[in-house]
Amino acid sequence: MSGEYTRERRLMTDSQIRARGVRDPQVLAAMDKVPRHLFVHESLQAHAYADEPLPIGEGQTISQPYIVAYMTEALGLRGGEKVLEVGTGSGYQTAVMAEIAGEVWTVEIVEKLSLRARAVLDGLGYANIRFRVGDGSAGWPEAAPFDAVMVTAAAARIPEALEDQLAVGGRMIVPVGTDLQELFLIRKGKKGVERERRLAVRFVPLVKAS
Repeated sequence: MSGEYTRERRLMTDSQIRARGVRDPQVLAAMDKVPRHLFVHESLQAHAYADEPLPIGEGQTISQPYIVAYMTEALGLRGGEKVLEVGTGSGYQTAVMAEIAGEVWTVEIVEKLSLRARAVLDGLGYANIRFRVGDGSAGWPEAAPFDAVMVTAAAARIPEALEDQLAVGGRMIVPVGTDLQELFLIRKGKKGVERERRLAVRFVPLVKAS
């Protein structure tokens, strides 16, 4: 991984993430390792480790580092899992999960973003990521079930198709709402699905195919 911005990355992990209660050692290690500045435009690299989202073009953003860490920790990854990501975006969240999970299957509806993210992730040497350009709200049915599902854009309601693609014992983290949004943690058990509200958030809307 790139050796640039090492100090900034460590400061980000300590002051923005660990200090706010994220404790999972694998998540902290991933945040400390993945070079976030490579996932934004060169003109924004000096701001890559700031406590804020940043634009990545096409009306999309790279999420605030704390939110990336919080959502990853919520999935409870321990290693070896098969994860579906809805909304590749910059590819940064993809990389953080790929540091922990066995496989990440990531879907992005904007082809330009998907290709750019893939170029960065391939350049960093990730071999456990599969890419698709398409409507992520439909998931990746032929690859299901998934141990975890990460949704990185706000759905108007909890997507049933994605719940259906969760394995028993699996988890999904998804922002839900339009003007007011909340993060929901979904747990799928043998007797059904539990939905837990976590915190207020602000994400770009989940784009569906027309």
